[in-house]
Amino acid sequence: MTSQPEHHSKVARRAVLGTALSGAAAAALPGTAHAEEPEPTLPSAADGGAGRPWRLRDTMTTDGAWATFLRGQDLLWTRLPTRWYEGPFLGDGLLGSMIYREPDANRVRFTVQHGRVQDHRPEFGSGWGTCRLPVGHLTLDPVGTITAVDWRLSLWNAELTGTVTTTAGTLTLSALIHDEVLAVRVRASGGERTVWTFHPEEAISPRKIQEAPPADYTPNPPWTSRTAADGTEQVLQPLTGGQTATAYRRDGDELLLSVGHSAPSTTAAEAQSLRNLRRAASYGALRRRHTRWWHAFYKKSFVSFPDQRLQSFHWIQLYKAASASRADGPVMATCGPWLEPTPWPAVWWNLNIQLEYWLVHGSNHLELDALATTLRRNQEQLIANVPAAYRADSSGVGRSSDMFANREVGRPGSGSEVGNLTWALHNVWLSYRHSMDEALLRDTVFPLLRRAVAYYLHFLTPGSDGKLHLPSTLSPEYPVVPPQDTTYDLALIRWACQTLIDSAELLGIDDPSAPRWHEVLAKLTPYPVDGNGFMIGAGTPYAQSHRHYSHLLMVYPLYLVNWDQPENRDLITRSIEHWHALTGAHRGYSYTGAASMYAMTGDGDTAITYLRKFFDTSTRYPCQANTHYTEAGPVIETPLSASQSLHDMLCQSWGGVIRVFPAVPTAWADLTLHDFRTQGAFLVSAVRKEGRTRFIRIRSLAGEPLKLKHGLGGRLTVLLDDGRPARTRDLGDGMLSIELPKGREVLVHSGSRPDLVIAPVTVSEPGPAWGLP
Repeated sequence: MTSQPEHHSKVARRAVLGTALSGAAAAALPGTAHAEEPEPTLPSAADGGAGRPWRLRDTMTTDGAWATFLRGQDLLWTRLPTRWYEGPFLGDGLLGSMIYREPDANRVRFTVQHGRVQDHRPEFGSGWGTCRLPVGHLTLDPVGTITAVDWRLSLWNAELTGTVTTTAGTLTLSALIHDEVLAVRVRASGGERTVWTFHPEEAISPRKIQEAPPADYTPNPPWTSRTAADGTEQVLQPLTGGQTATAYRRDGDELLLSVGHSAPSTTAAEAQSLRNLRRAASYGALRRRHTRWWHAFYKKSFVSFPDQRLQSFHWIQLYKAASASRADGPVMATCGPWLEPTPWPAVWWNLNIQLEYWLVHGSNHLELDALATTLRRNQEQLIANVPAAYRADSSGVGRSSDMFANREVGRPGSGSEVGNLTWALHNVWLSYRHSMDEALLRDTVFPLLRRAVAYYLHFLTPGSDGKLHLPSTLSPEYPVVPPQDTTYDLALIRWACQTLIDSAELLGIDDPSAPRWHEVLAKLTPYPVDGNGFMIGAGTPYAQSHRHYSHLLMVYPLYLVNWDQPENRDLITRSIEHWHALTGAHRGYSYTGAASMYAMTGDGDTAITYLRKFFDTSTRYPCQANTHYTEAGPVIETPLSASQSLHDMLCQSWGGVIRVFPAVPTAWADLTLHDFRTQGAFLVSAVRKEGRTRFIRIRSLAGEPLKLKHGLGGRLTVLLDDGRPARTRDLGDGMLSIELPKGREVLVHSGSRPDLVIAPVTVSEPGPAWGLP
């Protein structure tokens, strides 16, 4: 009989992590106060089918239903793509290939790149010494001149299929990547024949397009080739402190290729690449394993809305994320596994890596979260990144690094970026909140966040105003360095200290630093604010166009200053409007960020207006034909963040409250959401028809407290999965507290019980397929 109170006590402690943070901003702004939560009352029961068990009728349970739906989202080509951002792309989180015309040649290129292939010379920095390195590319060399293509990138099967028509005949191809093997099958007809050529590429930083190598930089040795007894060809690329090996073999119509990389071993990669080929066996054998993985992947969640082009875009981003990242693999570089000439051949920590991984949470795909894995595995490197005097208690990471987070961080007072590790840990905290995996909190978030904050605390000093101040740090990428109190860092410090306090309570840790965290929350200087809203830092207004929203982190994604605080609404609005009023520097993620911020305010029409700017080809840097994105080189985070903007319109779960359909554009009368994962480890399903929410179903995976902002009108029916009424409290403002035990489901609707059907919605805004249809 004693276990039940202990359980409820622990759940209550866990709930603090979801609710206290939204109140932490009160001390951050002068003259703010929070209204007390209304006294909850028990809502009156409605008939609506109480007492009768219920269940959803999910029409998306069969392979046939999924194959049909996703076929409508596929990318298509009737013209041969000539650039990487026009063509099909394949990947398995490690090996990646993009398919397009060989520049200035009558050939089809299949790039061959790998997320683990990098240099190992940190003395030359992340741009040159620990950067991603190119591997090579295959070319399919036809006899005749290419006159047409007819290609489909099947999302359901993660496979490229189609034909290449030439003046001599036809090449019918299919291609996929699985278990670090690129498998291609090509059948020739007419006068055509299948000719493959592998072209190794120089193992030098792709950054060479922008600048010369550093002084004393020595090029890596040249590659060599050999043929094994079974006919397998190998290209061996020696590196200082490592090796890359590419193995490939032809067997009739099929070609299999694999890349191995080893470090510090200078020989192990060659055996690894051969093992991969042996394991693959054949195209058909590999395809069976491959499609089994992808079919299970898609079935974890479902979303459908009536804008065809955006709906396809969203499903392509899920395909892209799973092609680029897996939890047990390397964290995404700015280009994912598809390396092209770029000034950014590394991992960028001041926005890119955070945006890359947001969509894995709501889409219920935590198995893609390589960021949490990377931080857990590289804690010693994060310690080594801070100056030696602070390594006893501090950790950090600089602006860019390799996949092992190898990059020193500057000192506050020197105008350096300091907050990047703290912001990255917010992502890992989100993974904890969406899974309620206490081990992730205990072993990764808490110890690393404790050290990230400790580094800040060494430099906070009291001023004559009695407040704590931070010496000069850089607000990522703003060109003016504030003399002190950079808003970016103040927001991260506030979030981190509150999270550490709440985490220590939940984990039962009596941490000796807790009094200091409380002191910082009480005394940290308010965010600098002027008539235009949040400033970059003390004495530094937002005065020139800026693509980054580093000065608005307290609004999004931290939600420390949010729309549930009426006293802050004008400040939020002024800040966002002024950010976008100064034009010239905005890029794709400037629009996706604004869309998510307006989604927080509940303004779906403004949110979708900003999101559509990312797809407007009249802008300087729009989304490209295959949904990838480029500035001076590939930058994968922006399209992925656009999917998160869509998530934010459909379902939000910050501040301990689940908000269903909080910012739906007026034009989207019908919506289906199924098994959308939220903070607190809930799976949400909901259907909207003719502009009204018809029902909400929530399943609890962890037994966390449930607060629901439902958006329903009239008398509510709230039923557990056995048909009995759930225990609820009316919290006012359309919000309901519901008792929902772990493993149970609850149904919420108004009026008579609706049809509880999960199905795709009818497209009301048609649009062309992505690719070159």
